[in-house]
Amino acid sequence: MRSLRHLLPSAGSLIVFEAAGRLSSFTAAGRELGMTQAAVSYAVRGLEEQLGAKLFQRRHRQVSLTEAGERFHADVSLGLSHIRKSAEDLRLQATGGHVTLAASTAFGSFWMMPRLQQFRDELPGIDLRIQTADRDLDIIAEGIPLAVRGGEPREWPDYHSLPLADEEIFPVAGTSYLAKFGMPGSVEELATHRLIHLEEPYREAASWDEWFQSAGGSLSNTARGLRINDYGLVIQGVMEGQGIALGWRHLAERLLATGLLVPVTNHVLKTGKAFYVVWPKNRELSDNARKVRDWLVAQA
Repeated sequence: MRSLRHLLPSAGSLIVFEAAGRLSSFTAAGRELGMTQAAVSYAVRGLEEQLGAKLFQRRHRQVSLTEAGERFHADVSLGLSHIRKSAEDLRLQATGGHVTLAASTAFGSFWMMPRLQQFRDELPGIDLRIQTADRDLDIIAEGIPLAVRGGEPREWPDYHSLPLADEEIFPVAGTSYLAKFGMPGSVEELATHRLIHLEEPYREAASWDEWFQSAGGSLSNTARGLRINDYGLVIQGVMEGQGIALGWRHLAERLLATGLLVPVTNHVLKTGKAFYVVWPKNRELSDNARKVRDWLVAQA
């Protein structure tokens, strides 16, 4: 009996075939794989000769799978997906104590950093890597085990989730600003103060308009005030006395406790949404990733 080494096509030719079939283009497959169109065509032709079957119909600037090609492509795609998953699992194990957490810069700065020493004390064998971005990362595609996201679980059908904090929003000011301009005595008076607006470019964030509406008031001139697209800079501006901004409780709580921020008015906007730790449904978490997830949830 001939060995599998002689019966089975090479892994390289199968990878080329999968890409060409998925993209219906030798040129696009070459672009994805870093190969020339001619090299893709040569690899596919060699695979067809080895199998003794025609896998593609070739037309001018277009290719399509034959009936036999479609059956073979389905099996190859399934097999390669299993191999990829196993390789990812092995890679996770090979990283030892490393666990990556994807989050916003605001969460990393104001929620995680104040707790980092506690994390090290309680999980000393785990090297946490916080990967921040200005938008939510596709952690399935990126191979990242955990992420923090704000919203509702129904928005992420491909992820498991556990809650970290409800979304509660209220105005905050710095002591230097209040010393100079005084504490607003009402929602109406707050509208006349210097406001700092967060203009979040990718993630959805509540606005001053929404907060005033929830408080039964209104903001007559929405164009007035300083506008910043980064929450960290917003909070820095507040602490420097540049104005009053909206604060998210789970991010501002440590700064409130130390007196660097002061709540303004008693009204809190509760959006009904929350912040969650999420992880892919299609991949098992490593032991260390589970420990990090459980530690995050325990802080809630």
